[in-house]
Amino acid sequence: MLDKAFDPASMESRLYAASEASGAFSAHPESNAQPFTIVIPPPNVTGSLHIGHALNNTLQDVMVRYRRMQGRDALWMPGMDHAGIATQMVVERLLGTQGQTRRGLGREAFVDRIWEWKAESGGSITRQLRRLGASLDWPRERFTMDAGLSKAVIEVFVRLHTEGLIYRDTRLVNWDPVFQTAISDLEVESRETKGQIWTLRYPIEGEPGRHILVATTRPETMLGDTAVAVHPEDPRFKDLIGKRAILPLVGRAIPIVADDYSDPEKGTGAVKITPAHDFNDYEVGRRHDLPMPSVLDAEARIWLDEIGGDLRAVEGAADPDFVRSLGGVDRFEARKRIVAELERLELLEKVEAHANTVPHGDRSGVPIEPRLTLQWYCDAATLAKPAIEAVETGKTEFVPKQWENTFFAWMRDIQPWCISRQLWWGHRIPAWYGPEGSIFVEKDEETARAAAREKFGRDVELTRDEDVLDTWFSSGLWPFSTLGWPDKTPELDKYYPTDVLVTGFDIIFFWVARMMMFGIHIMGEVPFRHVVIHGLVRDEKGAKMSKSKGNVLDPLELIDAYGADAVRFTLAALASPGRDIKLAKARMEGYRAFATKLWNASRFLEMNGIAADPAWTPDGAQGPLARWILDGANTAIAEATAALDAFRFDEYAAVLYRFTWNSFCDWFIEFAKPVLNGPDGPEKDEVKGAAQHVVGVVLRLLQPVMPFVTEELWTRLGYGGEASLIVAAWPQAVPVRDAAEARAELDGVVRLISEVRAVRAEVNVPPSITTKLLVQGASPEMLARAGRWIDAIRRLARVTGIEVLDGAAPQGVVQCVLGEATLMLPLADVIDLGAERTRLSKDRAKAEIEVKKINGKLGNPEFIAKAKEEVIEENRERLADAQAEIARLDAAMARIAG
Repeated sequence: MLDKAFDPASMESRLYAASEASGAFSAHPESNAQPFTIVIPPPNVTGSLHIGHALNNTLQDVMVRYRRMQGRDALWMPGMDHAGIATQMVVERLLGTQGQTRRGLGREAFVDRIWEWKAESGGSITRQLRRLGASLDWPRERFTMDAGLSKAVIEVFVRLHTEGLIYRDTRLVNWDPVFQTAISDLEVESRETKGQIWTLRYPIEGEPGRHILVATTRPETMLGDTAVAVHPEDPRFKDLIGKRAILPLVGRAIPIVADDYSDPEKGTGAVKITPAHDFNDYEVGRRHDLPMPSVLDAEARIWLDEIGGDLRAVEGAADPDFVRSLGGVDRFEARKRIVAELERLELLEKVEAHANTVPHGDRSGVPIEPRLTLQWYCDAATLAKPAIEAVETGKTEFVPKQWENTFFAWMRDIQPWCISRQLWWGHRIPAWYGPEGSIFVEKDEETARAAAREKFGRDVELTRDEDVLDTWFSSGLWPFSTLGWPDKTPELDKYYPTDVLVTGFDIIFFWVARMMMFGIHIMGEVPFRHVVIHGLVRDEKGAKMSKSKGNVLDPLELIDAYGADAVRFTLAALASPGRDIKLAKARMEGYRAFATKLWNASRFLEMNGIAADPAWTPDGAQGPLARWILDGANTAIAEATAALDAFRFDEYAAVLYRFTWNSFCDWFIEFAKPVLNGPDGPEKDEVKGAAQHVVGVVLRLLQPVMPFVTEELWTRLGYGGEASLIVAAWPQAVPVRDAAEARAELDGVVRLISEVRAVRAEVNVPPSITTKLLVQGASPEMLARAGRWIDAIRRLARVTGIEVLDGAAPQGVVQCVLGEATLMLPLADVIDLGAERTRLSKDRAKAEIEVKKINGKLGNPEFIAKAKEEVIEENRERLADAQAEIARLDAAMARIAG
């Protein structure tokens, strides 16, 4: 007998361990079954399960479990990313607590220490994914730094270099002065800061007393200025274009150039151009062939090596000794000294408070520097063209489709990809440097030495490149490297290309696009046929979750509180395409109640002798109740299947919730109770047979999203014999005799009872009170149906009987319309209808005030301009709710006859 109380904690770990041990999660490359493949977006080895992971992996698991039940050979490939900078930071901090440093250990010992840390502490997220119920093929787990994947990385790098698609170049990069490495745009976060804007006076060469005013937020970089730019159509500067200004402090003359980058409406209309320390200035510098001296070193200290020879003494404008005194000074201290010197020289026009968006390293927490450095680059533009064509022609489809526009926007404007990082943890670049500037890019040092020997005719000293590859390089190979490439393996032959990638929109460019580029170029085929994009998980008010706001929801804590099934079902139910998720604990509580409802219904049926009966055949059902619920189950199968095929996880969850809770638990079981409590016979046998059939359907339909409660019930109620639910077949529709007739019969009864219940609820009739039901204008068919189901109507609608009314409606009734009929409840002697009208009227007035208040906000241009999008959306939703409440209250007041 099932336990009285549903307790997910008592079963989840036991059921998961049994499924994993049985091999139920395993793929079978030797089988002839059609494959279905998903590769997990590899979480960082340093990571722990957050709510975004929970959403992403729930959706993947739903797809894998569904296809597995359809008989597909499903492979869900697990793995982790080595997370270069994140992992190096974790281990460096650990060393710091032990009084050690990375450089003190040396490279080899430091990398060994990271491997030790990974073995001891890394990968906790894989244990957490098991808590969620993720049915990954764990024995196949890969790591981006394991031997096989490292081999693939080296193979691709050497091949692309040979093809001219990987090369070295000096360009601007995002530079983190704490970690002293280039970082990707994804590792940069913009922060609003309260700063200042300084307006400086640059003297015009040869025109004593004349200056051009230049506004800047970064006076410390002015040492590297090589031009002043003005708009070509700005009349204020027409006569200055082509002349030169004297760079304060440094003393060198720099040109005044005409460039559209300068905005006449911003600042003074003239901007200083520092090509080596600003991305926009870099492009201006390229257009005008300007020098690009760097004035900040790797630690963001003033560096004078590239401008020391240009220092000139200019009376009242420049002092070489002052500039030399700045060498090695931190950028922010240098800023203070430079501003003070400019003020002393009377070259500081004014200082204004200024709110500025400053890019910071997401891990170091300090402002990043655009820095001109020699790095390795990948020719992304060439690789992007086939990827763009693949999406244009439908070889890979985005779901929802509008995300293709984001993909195209990034890919059609793609820049060279900086793939080198100045770290020690990662795939070391396979390049060796020899005499005379020679570079040998080979798979290993032995091959590099052989190439050098062939070039120079003798053994020469070679030094390996110190840099490692961007983490996104190795993860870009994930769909085929995890399957064994470059070796020819049965897995690669069967499971590539994969079927679906499920991911967030924020890494479409950083990961999805790069997998597309590498997959097509290396394998000749797209890496996946569908890219399913989900939104972000926000708090219940639509705000982004953050520790500082205190609104972070920990999925493990949610699993402890509500069970994994409830967490999974909530995330799937809220995963509407193209929309972020507003996650509230109340939804978790509701879906925990759903699991409990299923458990209690199953227990009730078990107590009534209902268990799995494979011998029962649904096509022989005669009674309308059995035929109605069998037809409803067929509809649920069709709708759930269509929803999953279309990646509509929200619709899938809604279908199953509606059918299981409403049709089966609330209606079928309630209608069936008198039969189950009555004498044995064909009618009882049929109802019991239909019940056990539908429970089996429901458990199979729910298994992809609620694997634990369904598995426990499947086993305890005797379905499948020794076979686990995870390997059961996806349900199929069964023949139902005269399904339309049964549907019309029971749907009509359900609608009648539901309308009466709704009327009673709106005017607060206590459940203990029963009244007669007056019916006016009903068809003979409706009256006959009500007569056949009068016992159920009395019991479930709380009415004493049905009375047909031929004349006018009496006073003191509450009424509603059902089809052609008017239903009336005489309630004047039961409740104070006048008080109910007053209450409803007051509630309506409150709702009207709310509508007026929100309309005022949304109609205020200043509010729209300043408010965040989630705040605006929240107000729109509140407006829709208030308007719906007014419509409901109007309908309720209209129901009360005078």
